Amino acid sequence: MQKDKLLIVDDEHEIADLISLYLKNEGFQVFKFYNATDALRCIQTEQLDLAILDVMLPDISGFTLCQQIREQYHYPIIMLTAKGEGMDKITGLSLGADDYMTKPFEPLELVARVKAQLRRYKHYNANPDHKDEMIVLSGLVLDVKAHICTLNDQPLSLTPTEFSILEILCQNKGNVVSSEDLFHKIWKDEYYTKNNNTITVHIRRLREKMGDSYENPKYIKTVWGYGYKIEE
Repeated sequence: MQKDKLLIVDDEHEIADLISLYLKNEGFQVFKFYNATDALRCIQTEQLDLAILDVMLPDISGFTLCQQIREQYHYPIIMLTAKGEGMDKITGLSLGADDYMTKPFEPLELVARVKAQLRRYKHYNANPDHKDEMIVLSGLVLDVKAHICTLNDQPLSLTPTEFSILEILCQNKGNVVSSEDLFHKIWKDEYYTKNNNTITVHIRRLREKMGDSYENPKYIKTVWGYGYKIEE
């Protein structure tokens, strides 16, 4: 079986080396770099499955690197942020990252998050048993098997997390899906809590890509104090 290929970019050598060791022990193929310039060469030449990016890099920021990846690729991105830098987390998610971890962190938790992201990513690349391979709703078309989304015949470039949220809401059209249920359906991991603002940021990013209005949304509607829904 071919190993999943993971990219690590962090200028703190000890952290990058430690992450690499843990992931290699789990059977992953790891490409490790201490700057973004070298990482970019790898991104263009290797067929990667996931990237772990530190925000603070010596040449260009992890945010810029995240943006450049998202211009061409849909594989999951996990950002590493400094303790207390709340805006870094929101910025990273807004630019297309799927998850973030705050330093210092437990390596085993990072491994768990990597596996969770890969499960979801692989789910969209190959899942012949999915109950709804095509979802059509008010000009919105989701090809679940191919992980392709169009709105009014225009393609939408969605991250795996954004696609997953949209798929869940469409499958439950007309019904409210709580933020807690979204956490469970997407990640199925205990480290996500009701206080996590990840879903909120991803919903905002989805609305921007869909040209949807926060005040008067056509597609994703907020049900205050509970969650979100899509109506046909």
